[in-house]
Amino acid sequence: MKEIYKIADHVLELDTLFEDVHGLFSDYRSVEKPEIKIQTNAEDILFERSRSRHSSKLEGLAVGTPHDVYLEELAVYRKIAEIMPDFDTILFHGSCVAVGGDAFLFTAKSGTGKSTHTRLWREMLGERAVMVNDDKPLIRVSGGEVTVFGTPYNGKHKLGCNMSARLNAVCILERAEKNSIEPVTADSVYPKLLQQTYRPNDPERLAKTLSLLDEMASNVKLYKLRCNMDISAAKTAYNELAKQLRR
Repeated sequence: MKEIYKIADHVLELDTLFEDVHGLFSDYRSVEKPEIKIQTNAEDILFERSRSRHSSKLEGLAVGTPHDVYLEELAVYRKIAEIMPDFDTILFHGSCVAVGGDAFLFTAKSGTGKSTHTRLWREMLGERAVMVNDDKPLIRVSGGEVTVFGTPYNGKHKLGCNMSARLNAVCILERAEKNSIEPVTADSVYPKLLQQTYRPNDPERLAKTLSLLDEMASNVKLYKLRCNMDISAAKTAYNELAKQLRR
C-alpha cells in the first residue's frame, strides 16, 4: 500500500506490505510530490523480528502474523532515521514539550522518568504546555537553528502531534530525592547525548549524524536535571528554563 506523508518538512512516499501500518501516520498525510521513497519488504520484517525480544517465539513463522504490523512499523522508523541525516536531521530519544514557540527536550535512559517529567509540566502549565513527542522526535540542525519535530513514533502513551518548535534546551535527567538543575558543557554530557541519538549504519550518514549532534550541542542550552517525580521537580526545571524563553 502506498501513501504520501510529510514528516519534518519532507514529503515521503511510504510503500508497505500491511495497510494497518499507515494508521500510525494518519496525522501526517500530504498531497505534495514526494522527495523521499520508503519501501519495506519481507526481509525488513524478518530483520526486525531477529532483533525483537520475542524473536525465539516468532522464529520460523511466515511473514504475516499480527505482530508483523508492529515490526513493519519499526522497519519504517529505521529507514526514515537512516535517511534523515541527508536532510540535516537526526532522530533523538527523549520526551519533548513546547511552551509557546520554544521546546524543551528531556532525555535519559529508559525508565528514568522522562515521560513523567513532561506530564508534570503539562499538569503545572495546563494548555500552555504542548507535547511535541514523547519518544522519538526528529531534530533538524541547519545554519545555527535547531528545530524539533513531532513524529508518528510518540511512545506507548501516544503523546505528541504534527508540529515543530525551536529547540531551546536539552536536559539530561537523573533521579534524585532533591530537585536541582544546572547548566553543563557539551563535552561533559556528550556520551549521553550520543547514546540517545540514532546512529545510521552507513558510514557517511553516521559521520553526518555526529557532525549534526556536535552542532546541536553548540546551539542549544544543555542542563543536568536531578529530580524526583513530584510536581516540585517541574517547578524547579521550569523556573530555570523559562529564563531562556523568547520574549
